[in-house]
Amino acid sequence: MTTNKTKQLLVIGNGMVGQHFIEQYLTLQQNSSDWQLTVFAGEDRPAYDRVHLSDYFSDGDADKLQLVADSYYPDNKVQLKLNEPVLAIDRDSKTVSTAKASYPYDKLVLATGSYPFVPPIPGNDQPHCLVYRTIADLEAISASSDGARVGVVIGGGLLGLEAANALKLQGLEAHVVEFAPQLMPVQLDKDGGELLRSKIEQLGVSVHTDKATSSITAGSEQRLQLNFADGSVLQTDLIVFSAGIRPQDALGKDAGLEFGARGGIVINNQCQTSDSNIYAIGECALYQGQLFGLVAPGYQMARTAAAVLNGDDSHSFTGADMSTKLKLLGVDVGSIGDAHGRTPGSISLRYRNDLLGEYRKLVLSPDGKQLLGAVLVGDNSYYDTLLQYALNGIALPADPQSLILPQSSDKPLLGPAALPATATLCSCHNVSKGAICAALDNGVQDLAGIKSCTKAATGCGGCAALLKSVVEHELSARGVAISTDLCEHFSYSRQQLYHLVRVDGIKTFNELISRHGRGHGCEICKPAVASILASCWNEPVLAKPHVALQDTNDTFLANMQKNGTYSVVPRIPGGEITPAMLISIGKVAEQYQLYTKITGGQRIDLFGATLDQLPLIWQQLIDAGFETGHAYGKSLRTVKSCVGSTWCRYGVQDSVSMAILLENRYKGVRAPHKIKMAVSGCTRECAEAQSKDVGVIATENGWNLYVCGNGGMKPRHADLFATDLTNAQLLSYIDRLLMFYIKTADRLQRTATWMNNLEGGLDYLRDVIIYDSLGLGAELEAQMQLLIENYQCEWRTALNDPQQRARFNSYVNAAAPARSEFGFVSERGQLIPVRQVNSKETTL
Repeated sequence: MTTNKTKQLLVIGNGMVGQHFIEQYLTLQQNSSDWQLTVFAGEDRPAYDRVHLSDYFSDGDADKLQLVADSYYPDNKVQLKLNEPVLAIDRDSKTVSTAKASYPYDKLVLATGSYPFVPPIPGNDQPHCLVYRTIADLEAISASSDGARVGVVIGGGLLGLEAANALKLQGLEAHVVEFAPQLMPVQLDKDGGELLRSKIEQLGVSVHTDKATSSITAGSEQRLQLNFADGSVLQTDLIVFSAGIRPQDALGKDAGLEFGARGGIVINNQCQTSDSNIYAIGECALYQGQLFGLVAPGYQMARTAAAVLNGDDSHSFTGADMSTKLKLLGVDVGSIGDAHGRTPGSISLRYRNDLLGEYRKLVLSPDGKQLLGAVLVGDNSYYDTLLQYALNGIALPADPQSLILPQSSDKPLLGPAALPATATLCSCHNVSKGAICAALDNGVQDLAGIKSCTKAATGCGGCAALLKSVVEHELSARGVAISTDLCEHFSYSRQQLYHLVRVDGIKTFNELISRHGRGHGCEICKPAVASILASCWNEPVLAKPHVALQDTNDTFLANMQKNGTYSVVPRIPGGEITPAMLISIGKVAEQYQLYTKITGGQRIDLFGATLDQLPLIWQQLIDAGFETGHAYGKSLRTVKSCVGSTWCRYGVQDSVSMAILLENRYKGVRAPHKIKMAVSGCTRECAEAQSKDVGVIATENGWNLYVCGNGGMKPRHADLFATDLTNAQLLSYIDRLLMFYIKTADRLQRTATWMNNLEGGLDYLRDVIIYDSLGLGAELEAQMQLLIENYQCEWRTALNDPQQRARFNSYVNAAAPARSEFGFVSERGQLIPVRQVNSKETTL
């Protein structure tokens, strides 16, 4: 009688690529009883998502990054050896050794990844000299940040900028030191690197390029001092090395496997090493002289090795697309194909607008008919279309410049319908449009189902927007209703999420996504949930649980202007201001050389402040009696008023007092979109109340209330809602109206659009607000009262918190904030941004 001995498949490495191999192998496995799969992990935790590693600093919850549940391994009969690194491979005996035991193998897969390169700088081994690679590294950075003020990242590549973001999330002044002349030299060209530097510096990260660090010594003011080859120094409390990675190839090298001159275990197109029983995948593998440091190529290798080990030799790895779409510190960056134009005879087209902070470059074939590469900084909305042109060899339009020119009426639209079935939508998991259509034909009915069965957009996530558009287009073509889910992370609309937050008393994004969502969130759901939380509980937006959710303007409590400076907008309720306060604004504007403008909302805006100056300016304004005007928030902006019966001979009510009452009552209330109000003292309507979200016009008997008007691109006259109201009635109706709007409106929906979308429109709204048809009146008023009672001036709160205030510091050892990088010229006695024309080099 013959017995079949179980064969041993060992995987060394349990990172993202190693885990993907396990999943692919088990999916394809034909004879499960023939093989035992054993995985060795060097860390004490199972595989986790390194792409979203910095999310750890938002909540400190490492478990959220874990790729699969702990039960995954026993459920699939996989032996997982945590915290048991392999020390040696004996190819003759076909065994691997750890500190605990020796294990035989029939087939071996090396997924050992890479390790951070630490430049050989004298002093690099001191305390508070760290790396950024694992959760343990992040825990070390967090511990080192306690009591620290300044952090430096050595390395200005992709991981270096991610590490700089991590330092900012810790509340540190962040610096990036790069040896090369520009940031991200691998992905970006010179112009793209320059613009990225400018935008990142505007966000409060100091960038030092062309800097060679000669030594690290003790600092006199901070813990450490970087000494540069040019004689300059930089003091810091901690240093994070992120100067690139090196393949973790020592096991293969010691085992006698063929490896490259600069490292990496050589593989063929089936991911086999020079030993046919040993495979290598991911960052440790070298294919045709190239190492691949992105997750997508690693996943392609994992799929190939899994298929070959399951007897399918038709799969092969022939290289991988290294295109990337990123958001670094809130800045869009995209790099596609031959971004540097190294192809002989290639043609480059460039569009650059420094005022808007946008740069786009196309690299074309010599005949101008094929897209070889592209660079994007500042706006990634062009990325998906350009990537499809490049990946699928789609012929370019006759005027390819139209693909990157802004607001081009004849811009070619490469929508979902134009993509061929062979078009690769997800590079990480190699998912084509045809695979998406096949899944839909087989009964999948929504985006979540597509992601579950194809894994599309579950890797780096860069294809999420394109995938959504393709799925929605194909579902619509099949007559299926389109989902109203907020995004891929929540199977709920904004209104449904609002109710979940209210009913469950949820106070943080992490609690909401853990209970009702999935994944880590994105740029759609994070600010939307931040707004919902503020609308429910009115906690300070810069409080630690909330600050990482905010967009750029809310993050720094100021509107960023087109030249990278910020505006300062103090609240002036009803437009009423004392001479002393008027003088104090003038002194601040004069001291900081700010452009000063009286706005249509009857307040004074100050333009041209740098990030460093914001706390200094606001400290003076708050000391003078001002509060934040929330010009940066989706909240009440202003309540405009005429002088009313106090001064005007036509006025019939005190419009100024009512405007001040309304502004002080609703200031800081966060909503799906901005809210504007006005109060006119008579029907002559000097305050233009009928063009506002909430308009109040005085009558002999009280007040008329108008609702849901707006100016803008699609102006709408407000509708008369109720007449001759007392003060108490007016406040009650506005309380109810605003809270009902907050409760039921969609994300970024103005009140006019919201009302038009309500079934029954204005009449329905009257029934709910005036006649309380839903029985919500008292509840809505109580919820508004909670927001009123919880109001804080966000700038006063930030200034009184040293950690929040430190976020605005960009420069160390500087006598005063620097403005030299921002261009200004004098016009009509004030400084305004330099007017620049779009630069054009072969050029657009």
